[in-house]
Amino acid sequence: MSARSGIGYDSHRFAEGRPLILGGVEIPGAERGLTGHSDADVLTHAVIDALLGAAGLGDIGQHFPDTDERWRGADSIALLRRVGALLEESGWAAVNVDATVICERPKLGAYRDAMRERLAATIGLPASEVNVKFTTNEGMGFVGRGEGIAALATASVERVQ
Repeated sequence: MSARSGIGYDSHRFAEGRPLILGGVEIPGAERGLTGHSDADVLTHAVIDALLGAAGLGDIGQHFPDTDERWRGADSIALLRRVGALLEESGWAAVNVDATVICERPKLGAYRDAMRERLAATIGLPASEVNVKFTTNEGMGFVGRGEGIAALATASVERVQ
């Protein structure tokens, strides 16, 4: 079998009056959410791009452009589910995902397992094959100034057809 890997990155600014959703998990008590055309789930978006990249299927903007009203307010977990179907149709299967969320606050460690389980179930992997980590930007840049959140992900896929 052939195997490939991909990288995904996303970032969104904070916005008042929106829920904070990361890895398909709403973070209770978060002061602000993220702004975006969809639900602005930076973690799931990074995972989507990593999977699409690994399979050579383009990027999130090609499949779910922010110029298309069908995707306004979209649930990013539903988008990830569609990407899983695209992988399958193209003869690829996800093998593993490793992701890092970069933000100063809120602290997210308590939600790690829920994020891993939600992403893994959506992709069709055991939770042990999805890793989610958190770090700060040590006060530097837009993340360090508390203007938003970024996420980076890598994914591996293998040919199944």
